[in-house]
Amino acid sequence: MKKYTLLLLLLFVQFITAYAQPNIVLIISDDHAYQAISAYGGRLAQTPSIDRIANEGAIFKKAYVANSICGPSRACILTGKFSHKNGFKDNRSTFDFNQNSFAKALQQAGYQTAWIGKMHLGENTPQGFDYYSILPGQGQYYNPDFLQTGNTKKRYEGYVTNVIEDLAEDWLDQRDAQKPFCLVIGHKATHRTWMPAIEDLGRFDSVNFPTPPTFYDDYSSRQAAAVQDMTIDKTMRLGYDLKMFEENQRPAFLNRMTEEQKTAWNAYYDRIYKSFKEKNLSGKALIEWKFQRYLKDYLATAASLDRNIGRTLDYLDRHGLSKNTIVIYMSDQGFYMGEHGWFDKRFMYEPSFRTPMMAKFPGVIQPGSEVNGDVMNIDIAPTLLELARTKIPAEMQGTSFYPLLTGKKKTVRDAMYYHYYEKGEHSVSPHFGLKTGRYKLIRFYDMVDSWELFDLENDPDELHNIYNEPASAGLVKKLKKDLIGLIKKYKDNEAEVLFHKQI
Repeated sequence: MKKYTLLLLLLFVQFITAYAQPNIVLIISDDHAYQAISAYGGRLAQTPSIDRIANEGAIFKKAYVANSICGPSRACILTGKFSHKNGFKDNRSTFDFNQNSFAKALQQAGYQTAWIGKMHLGENTPQGFDYYSILPGQGQYYNPDFLQTGNTKKRYEGYVTNVIEDLAEDWLDQRDAQKPFCLVIGHKATHRTWMPAIEDLGRFDSVNFPTPPTFYDDYSSRQAAAVQDMTIDKTMRLGYDLKMFEENQRPAFLNRMTEEQKTAWNAYYDRIYKSFKEKNLSGKALIEWKFQRYLKDYLATAASLDRNIGRTLDYLDRHGLSKNTIVIYMSDQGFYMGEHGWFDKRFMYEPSFRTPMMAKFPGVIQPGSEVNGDVMNIDIAPTLLELARTKIPAEMQGTSFYPLLTGKKKTVRDAMYYHYYEKGEHSVSPHFGLKTGRYKLIRFYDMVDSWELFDLENDPDELHNIYNEPASAGLVKKLKKDLIGLIKKYKDNEAEVLFHKQI
């Protein structure tokens, strides 16, 4: 009898989990590379809290973005639409909050909604959120200002990643416990210029990171890659990026710091700078020294990110919220950890086009599972709305990947479409393209007029452009047909004109 009662109780709990409106916690980091996450097999650093989401739920092995740049990526996530449809094509844009978003739809379905941290969608007042506390633009790593509900500004003392988590927990403490909630936590980390928390300074100083196999890429056969300006060698600055300043050239960001913060910061970087000056490096030795400093600062900045994600998970556990809360962690896009000699993002090549993502939802997502179907960041919005059992606006272009979370389907899309627009930044030429399971076709335009084709099975590092090889003629014809099909499906009129333009 007791066993029968226990079984009924278990079934009842599973029923409630499956059919009650779930709470939603969406954590979006900035420029956090999948190569820097141990759940993906990366050996650069351990990320136990992010890994915990994957271990208690699912890791996405093929998650991608529609436009690999900060603000536009968030606009795609929020609206479920490509950049040409949501209007936010580059970081100079201002987001139109009058359009539909998953936040507005969830509000209408009875959810409390909040966005805390980095939003980076311009200066318009956020809509769809009962509460917001967001960084102005990129925000600051130390003692950051926040724009809060009602457009008031407040400065908080402390390190930005800790402050964002504090504000998120404060909002959760004060919410109406009788309503489901959707909380977006937008972290500034790990955006350039990679400023670690005081307690993480020097965390990786004893580590010598291996340079990627493509670190000294010569970009042969890839014209757009050859003219970019985002190399660790020539673009990464010793002062601005790596904090190598003379004592009489102290950077402005130090003015924000408390005396205690400033003293610890200067003590650490002055020591590094003194050692650097004594080495008097040049050539490859200097390039590889810059690479090591870049990774040490980047990964030390990511350490606080992972630690505070652990705080989020612990809060949900401590308050009995985990069983009916879906938690999704993702970055706004991928990032280069020295691949092709680069940092930054933008290109449709794998390290920046692909983004880390994992999700957990007890009773729905099997712990330790893998999602190997292609998904995109425009798919987040319809997925959340399907989970909340509310109507998905017709203009959303994404596809819910809920069937992948439950294991009912292996894939929800056959090919992915991408379009990057921003001109001038890092000299990356605008481009659009498609990716199938094996191939990637890219059309560069404006700064560089060219096509590129890669066989990802035989060339996963995308070093060999086979577009002009005679043996590729039939494949090019087929992929171009598939590409123009996606362009028309998603109504990207600019791309359609460029597609037919002769080179």
